[in-house]
Amino acid sequence: MTALSARLLGGFLAIATVLGLGAAPATAADPEPPVLTITAPRAHEGEPTTVTVVVTRLGAPVSGAAVTVERRRNGAWTPVAEVVTDAQGVATTEVTLARDPRDNTVRGTTPPTQEHEGATATFDVPLEKRDSVVTLRGPEEFKDETEATLTIRWRAVGGGPVAGNVRLLRRLAGERKWHAVRRLATGADGEVAVDVSPRVDSRWRAIAVGVPWARRGRSDVHRLDNLPPIAPVSMPRGAPRPRRSLPPQKHAVGKGANAKISRIPGGVWRQMTGRSWHAGCPVGRAGLRLVRVNYWDYTGYRRRGEVVVASGVARQVAGALKAMYAAELPIRSMYRVDRFGWSARLHGADDYASMSAGNTSAFNCREVVGRPGVRSPHSYGRSLDINPWENPYRSPRGVFPNTWWLSRSHPEVAWRSRSHRVVQIMAGHGLRWTYGLQDIHHFDAVPRGGRMIALPRGCADVVCH
Repeated sequence: MTALSARLLGGFLAIATVLGLGAAPATAADPEPPVLTITAPRAHEGEPTTVTVVVTRLGAPVSGAAVTVERRRNGAWTPVAEVVTDAQGVATTEVTLARDPRDNTVRGTTPPTQEHEGATATFDVPLEKRDSVVTLRGPEEFKDETEATLTIRWRAVGGGPVAGNVRLLRRLAGERKWHAVRRLATGADGEVAVDVSPRVDSRWRAIAVGVPWARRGRSDVHRLDNLPPIAPVSMPRGAPRPRRSLPPQKHAVGKGANAKISRIPGGVWRQMTGRSWHAGCPVGRAGLRLVRVNYWDYTGYRRRGEVVVASGVARQVAGALKAMYAAELPIRSMYRVDRFGWSARLHGADDYASMSAGNTSAFNCREVVGRPGVRSPHSYGRSLDINPWENPYRSPRGVFPNTWWLSRSHPEVAWRSRSHRVVQIMAGHGLRWTYGLQDIHHFDAVPRGGRMIALPRGCADVVCH
């Protein structure tokens, strides 16, 4: 070949290369990648469910496709099975569902090829919640001022204990509505215990708020009766009840009688003024003291009462009331007498109403019941009336507050002789049963080293209550 021919042939090949003439034929377009879908029916935790994998390409099933099935566990993917699709492009395997929904996500993956990167799909297998059974157990009764332990037990039907949040609801005696009082959490054993100490009869209920694998539940109502620490007063058959009723006083404070003596607080003095104290009284605010003390009421519970007395006998009165508490001798109530308002008949607080309620009281700047114009010894703050309903007063104008109890006694709350424990306790603290069977509920305090108050004129031959 001449040089000219060689140059012509080289140029032709160069042009052919640029134009694509004489090159290898181009390959066909990459095939459509497969489509992977995963489904599984809902199931209870701890039960197997069937995971179905379907592989298609352009809507047609792909048979013989290899699929790796995994599930998420504690945030990491773990193998479940290697499956191969059948002629319908379907493959199945089983997984057992966990209680945590985050551990019930499954993933399928087909391997990559030269034509495509493979396919991946995930599916969150739904949990079928189990029914719950919540029980609340504990004592049916307990003594006041102690604790009762309530145990909540949460179980799933067919699924064992449930760990989760529960609410403790309470309804006290006299209430119409339930109140949530505690938020608790059951442990791995499905139980939680709580100590409660209501001061009245109560009803309790537990509500489990539900978890992803178990439905919420509610316990039956549990009744918890609050019993008195000591036996209630047993009254004789036919004994009348006081004509005037009073609400129970506040619960006792502290241990024992816990007697406290103080000057008259401003709020108390304002309540006394115009009722149990008024201008012209023989003793003023500075000469009076407020005695607060715990006592046993007739139902056997501890209450907090108060009386106003003269400063010179406050320790004696407090000591006597402490001794009554120690001996478990009940007092019906111990409200200050000013609670009963002004009495135009007595020109002081309404002692008629106080007696009709069986209320124990002390200072009351008033006239003698049944003796208009005669100042009562209570005006000096040294007299104490105890349980007047069961211990009537025989006045020149009749018996107050009732006649039924006049000829009857009671080992705890009604005395008719100096041998009764109440009379002896009073005497041991310098409070004399001054008028005996004429004014049964009345005691006069004699200051240590002092003397009795001189009786007002007109009281030498009659009882001056």
